[in-house]
Amino acid sequence: MATTETHYTQTTPTDNNKWTFSCWFKKAAPSSEMSLFGAWSDGNNQSKCRLMTNGTIEFIEYQSSSTVGKLTTNRALRDPSAWMHIVCVYDSDNGTPADRMKMYINGVRETSFSVDTNPSSGLASINNVSGRVMYVGRDYDGGYWQGCMSHVQFVDGLALAPTEFGEFDSTSGIWKIKTGSYATPGNNGFHLKMEDASNLDLDSSSNAHTFTTSGTLTATKDNPSNNFATFNPLCVPVSNSSTLSNGNLTGVTSTSSADWGGVSTLGLDGGKWYYEFLVLTSGNDNLRNIFGISSDPAEVARANTEVFNKAYAYCWKAYNSAWWYNTSGSAVETTSYFNTFTNGDYMGCYIDLDNNTIAFAKNGTLERSGVSNSIASVSTAGTYFPIWTDGHSGWSSSINMNFGNGVFGTTALTGSEDSDWFADAGGIGRFKYNPTQTVDSVSQDYRAICTKNIKAYGG
Repeated sequence: MATTETHYTQTTPTDNNKWTFSCWFKKAAPSSEMSLFGAWSDGNNQSKCRLMTNGTIEFIEYQSSSTVGKLTTNRALRDPSAWMHIVCVYDSDNGTPADRMKMYINGVRETSFSVDTNPSSGLASINNVSGRVMYVGRDYDGGYWQGCMSHVQFVDGLALAPTEFGEFDSTSGIWKIKTGSYATPGNNGFHLKMEDASNLDLDSSSNAHTFTTSGTLTATKDNPSNNFATFNPLCVPVSNSSTLSNGNLTGVTSTSSADWGGVSTLGLDGGKWYYEFLVLTSGNDNLRNIFGISSDPAEVARANTEVFNKAYAYCWKAYNSAWWYNTSGSAVETTSYFNTFTNGDYMGCYIDLDNNTIAFAKNGTLERSGVSNSIASVSTAGTYFPIWTDGHSGWSSSINMNFGNGVFGTTALTGSEDSDWFADAGGIGRFKYNPTQTVDSVSQDYRAICTKNIKAYGG
């Protein structure tokens, strides 16, 4: 969301002493402070839930410059690759003081807190007040959300269990989403599914409240039921000021002494996969783009020189149009092997871990007439990760990545399927160019990189 939020001006509440907030989220910046929701009359009177810089979560009721209720988790939740679910319950009428504020993470009540303060009996909340604005994605001090949200629900007048919004899978035991709207949301209740790309702030509850959005909400195919790959913000060199943004799908390298790039949050152990990106850099800097796969993604974070000095890595190097690979600990370059690419080009990578090949495309056209290059098998190399990197210190590069998420930066792919965008053969994802391609004279179905496909096709 960056500096984006959406908000609703509340009406007369069903019960100012009792409410439930539920949200599925995927955080993008592990070390940033950001808010899931907030409501306030001023800086001395606030109600909010936020993720702190150290990875802990705070659920706070702050009144007349005093903390009247606060839960701060002991554990840190830093995972930028996973969707998580949180439920915050405010119930000051509860006869048990310890139950007046409750927090649930992925269906389980959080019980270990560094701060555990509960409101006094019958204390009205700052949230859920007539005429007060409730914000989704920010708090009083800013703290804008960075990442994805889905199925944000607020229920006025009831203290609900997390099982109203999710359930444990009977086979895997994994906590999974229930997508229906709670039947009796109360006067101020709402349900933002955030699944209609043309109307992301639509309230799907029976109240159908009107929300106002400041900034731009961007649609993505990434959701709690199907987790898509992004760049991993934990895999960056500590000496580099390079940045990720837009849900960790935009990568910008700095001009510092360290080379850097992006590594996928999801690794691949089998199957056929496709990803693409838009080159953003102008001038000579775009010549420093390198992309492909590596079985040692941490090398991208470690390296202060060229980043493919360890086996196994296979890539297209723009600087000299090279096929650049490493199978023995020493990089090999075949220069002038591919075409050049530049600012505004869409680059594609086709990974076949069933036949141990890789192929590349520029603006939807396969390089070298669709003839692939061989790569080491997973049994030899280990798990492969899609990668992109700036291969020269002192230069900067930037791209917008798409693993099937359906968005380049803040621009979602729209229009007609098979004309303006393409899904994979299973109807999953949204790409600029077709992930089904004829490689080595055979039509091949390459898939979006997401958990649903990895479960079905290997990886």
